Amino acid sequence: MTSQAPGTVSTRVLTVPNALSALRLLAVPVFLWAILSRRDGLALGLLMASGITDYLDGKIARTYGLESRLGQLLDPIADRLYIVATLFGLGWREIIPWWIVGILFAREVFMAIVMLIAQRNGWTGLPVHFVGKAATFNLLYAFPLLLLSGGTGWVADLSRIVGWGFAWWGIGLYWVAGILYAVQLRGLLASRRTLPQ
Repeated sequence: MTSQAPGTVSTRVLTVPNALSALRLLAVPVFLWAILSRRDGLALGLLMASGITDYLDGKIARTYGLESRLGQLLDPIADRLYIVATLFGLGWREIIPWWIVGILFAREVFMAIVMLIAQRNGWTGLPVHFVGKAATFNLLYAFPLLLLSGGTGWVADLSRIVGWGFAWWGIGLYWVAGILYAVQLRGLLASRRTLPQ
């Protein structure tokens, strides 16, 4: 693997991290089909694989200097699509109430507006920060546990308790991250206005 200078972002497309992100994206429709058709083993496997590859693509990109503009776009898109697909599937199967789905979808709409404003001002994306990653981490742990909670027995009962714990932390952090992205964008816009013309 070739590396680039630390702190730089390349325009390369064919990298291992980008391939992992692309695989995650391609698996989203299969995952949605699995969760809606109650093939929970396959759905759990795909969700766990998504979490592992999400970690690996970032780790590989940072370690080997393979951070790219495409990767900065693909990674959050894959995260959001898994979250949306899982929310829809869990809501459809009545494992979580639709109002929870609404709260998280509202955050997606909020972020879409933030990103639209960023793009209109020439930024293709905003730097990912720790709170956003922590929110995604919590939600990606919550979803498989909530999926397991749809069964019966002590495993389902334990999964329900732990899953909702992760879910509430994830929901809170997801909105905090969205607000931080908006503040970040506001700072970028303010600094641009103060630059000499």
